[in-house]
Amino acid sequence: MKNKETFSYIYSAKEQAEIKRIREKYVFQEADKMEQLRRLDASVTQKGTVISLAAGVIGALILGLGMCCCLVWTNFIVLGIIVGIIGIIAVCSAYPLYNYVTKIEREKIAPEIIRLTDELMK
Repeated sequence: MKNKETFSYIYSAKEQAEIKRIREKYVFQEADKMEQLRRLDASVTQKGTVISLAAGVIGALILGLGMCCCLVWTNFIVLGIIVGIIGIIAVCSAYPLYNYVTKIEREKIAPEIIRLTDELMK
């Protein structure tokens, strides 16, 4: 009796790539320093952007309410002017608010950014 052992293997690059993609989701990977530096840099402006957008939108809504008081409800013209001015101030404060919050966030993150850049430059 002759024992014939055969081995058949079917390779699929597409399946292997899919397997690797799925595996990468579950295997803990230490982020490289450059990616960490990019995330930290992006996080500095995120908080300022959100706060300034909120101030701008709320200010625009208050300004719109003031315009309604002036144009639709003619009995409240003086109140509409006051509310409109408050809305304009809120809209105008959005950009300085962004700069202020971004400056504070940069001061908080600066030591970590400096440490990472020193490591990357060596």
